[in-house]
Amino acid sequence: MPAKKTQKNKPRLKAIKPHSAEDLNPYHIALRQFDSAAEYLPGIQNGLAENMKRPDRMILVEFPIEMADGSVRTFAGYRVLHNRARGPGKGGIRYHPGVTADEVRALASWMTWKCAIVDIPFGGAKGGVACNPKELTSSDVRKITRRFIAALGDNIGPHTDIPAPDVNTNAGTMSRIYDTYQMMHAGENCLPVVTGKPVELGGSLGRREATARGCLFATQRALERGVVEGLDSVDGATVVIQGFGNAGSIAAQLFAEQGSKIVAVSDSRGGIYDPNGIDVEAAIEHKAKRGSVVGLAGTETLTNEELLAVECDILIPAALENAIREDNVDNIRARFISEAANGPTTPGAEDILFKRGLPVLPDILANAGGVTVSYFEWVQNIENEQWDVEEVNGKLLKKMRSATDAVIDTQTRVNENLKEIERSRERAGLPAKKLTPVNLRKAAFVLAIERVADVTLERGIWP
Repeated sequence: MPAKKTQKNKPRLKAIKPHSAEDLNPYHIALRQFDSAAEYLPGIQNGLAENMKRPDRMILVEFPIEMADGSVRTFAGYRVLHNRARGPGKGGIRYHPGVTADEVRALASWMTWKCAIVDIPFGGAKGGVACNPKELTSSDVRKITRRFIAALGDNIGPHTDIPAPDVNTNAGTMSRIYDTYQMMHAGENCLPVVTGKPVELGGSLGRREATARGCLFATQRALERGVVEGLDSVDGATVVIQGFGNAGSIAAQLFAEQGSKIVAVSDSRGGIYDPNGIDVEAAIEHKAKRGSVVGLAGTETLTNEELLAVECDILIPAALENAIREDNVDNIRARFISEAANGPTTPGAEDILFKRGLPVLPDILANAGGVTVSYFEWVQNIENEQWDVEEVNGKLLKKMRSATDAVIDTQTRVNENLKEIERSRERAGLPAKKLTPVNLRKAAFVLAIERVADVTLERGIWP
């Protein structure tokens, strides 16, 4: 059956508003999110908050690669270590033409707060190389990986800074990272230097599905806790997923297994829609053959903007940053947003959603399953063990439910004590401010900042 051509079921888009006034710089957004949450923490020692929001270090390396066609190109790579108060830096490496210093700084900071929320002993880090793997050969990508890791040298390590997969990198990339680092540190146990490795090379069972599974667990728990009136389970819920890479496609499978109806999905080339439910396995097979979900038999074709406007119970942004902005937020017709991607909702858009009563489960909670199982892999590597998948998933479930409870409880605690927090600000000599109720993201930041600040003060400010 060919793809449906009819337009009658397509969502109607409202006019896209110009967003020239909205600052979409991810690092500026990360700083704004921190500052907004810090207003509710007047007890943090003077000057400590300013230090906590900035990275410990940022490394820029530039290196030449002899390409498959015989030419020589220079690539720029970044690695940011944001905070090590709670443990080694932890964070992915992405290959994308849009990689910038500010993007990596933002992602590293979000990793710090993410690790604190799920209560694992890591700080935040992130890395990336500005390149387009879709235009490179496998040999080119292999050379970029090895030169990048060699250039970083001992700035990464099993107890200092531990990379993992991210956009356009995978278990094979992590194998090259491990192999390169191991050749520079012969005779040592180098397996814990990187996570997301193939299982045969010390990777953890369950790691490939961890981000999506963690999103499912956190979403289930949030619904059980009543964050969406009249929706207490993913079973029977209609779901839209923007982004059909590793996290998005696996989320589609897992949510469908739990009884959700996946009505729309998309990738970088466009989306597909079927109000009766998409056959997820058929969509995955179609993308593997054609490079995109577009054109799947029995579905209507949508743009990515139209996909965001599909009426549904749960919207899962699983692509890149700034997907939901002030200029398109009025088109959102979901009842709940669960962020599998990093930074998909801008602060301005989220303010509008909060006023509409539409809750957003923030990325620093919803997609923390990946780093949680990376931590499990790191522990297994250090102990020379391998846990079965049931043990991994059981531990992940416990972590994600506990973290979701902690964020929701923090939101309740803060919102029930706004007047007392205002008085605490006055006692601390801070400017008087009328505080408004916090949403889930702001509550998550409050919780994370508290946890990092407590450990920092327990350790003491060196020297």
